[in-house]
Amino acid sequence: MNEEKAYKILITDDDKFILNMYAIKFQKEKFDVTTASNGAEALKILESGFVPDAMVLDVIMPVMDGLEFLAAMREKKLAPNATVLMLSNQGQSSDIDKAKQLGIDGYIVKATTIPSEVVTEVTRMLSTKNK
Repeated sequence: MNEEKAYKILITDDDKFILNMYAIKFQKEKFDVTTASNGAEALKILESGFVPDAMVLDVIMPVMDGLEFLAAMREKKLAPNATVLMLSNQGQSSDIDKAKQLGIDGYIVKATTIPSEVVTEVTRMLSTKNK
């Protein structure tokens, strides 16, 4: 087990409380955490050469929302192998469908899930992808 590398994760959410809470939760599970407060900031991080193993994205954010970020990221072919989980209070099927068209690996509605479940789901998605 000591051979396992820490997964790198980019968490993007405009709510500082939520961002910090998820950063702490993922750090406790030995993730190497990078955070951004909107899609434009997250895009700059990826453009600077950061390649995460996973990303957790909010949908509704100022400047550039999660779906716009995802579309730009895909267009620029940044982090093509990253596991992407959308985490939003938006549960409309139109948002979920659009996110799926952009190649997400999962979609969780914030209000129905506790943070530790999100960490567990990202870990499960990564271990499944990396087999």
